[in-house]
Amino acid sequence: MARRPDDDYDYLFKVVLIGDSGVGKSNLLSRFTRNEFCLESKSTIGVEFATRTLQVEGRTVKAQIWDTAGQERYRAITSAYYRGALGALLVYDVTKPMTFDNVSRWLKELRDHADSNIVIMLIGNKTDLKHLRAVATEDAQSYAEKEGLSFIETSALEATNVEKAFQTILSEIYRIISKKSLNSEEPAAANNIKEGKTIVVGESEANTKKACCSSS
Repeated sequence: MARRPDDDYDYLFKVVLIGDSGVGKSNLLSRFTRNEFCLESKSTIGVEFATRTLQVEGRTVKAQIWDTAGQERYRAITSAYYRGALGALLVYDVTKPMTFDNVSRWLKELRDHADSNIVIMLIGNKTDLKHLRAVATEDAQSYAEKEGLSFIETSALEATNVEKAFQTILSEIYRIISKKSLNSEEPAAANNIKEGKTIVVGESEANTKKACCSSS
């Protein structure tokens, strides 16, 4: 399959995935960037990222999605992980109330370490497990409204709303960046246009967990 040239994009947007371990962050990442789902996916160790280039508001955007372990012992990576991030997807598991309870702690960490203008979306994942649902959509919706977050429910397994979630947050980032560019005399530093300076790992290392995955 022909690939786009690596620098053939107008904007580079770094988006981070955060939330407890096991909520499905890695599968959201692989579903969006490779349209794959891995039933036996192991917990992410440290940090990995993958990219996908797509059209947002008529411009070519390279989305660089970072995924980190939710376990406490990896907290030392915090500041480097959030640096340069323009968006964050805060994920919980709709079948595990504890992961939803911990959203406020993740949100505090995000606001402590990330840029104050970062776009945040709350995601309730694993909606395919309807019989196990333990977090009501209404509760999450009202929490998101209270905190000023956008909100969507997804299923990485069934590919429900995954594309929509990423498209929505990337469009919101684009609108903010465009507005900033128009209102400021100096070019918006957050654009990272053509520079790609937020990339610190070789892209060839980004897709190391493909072995067990299937495209469905």
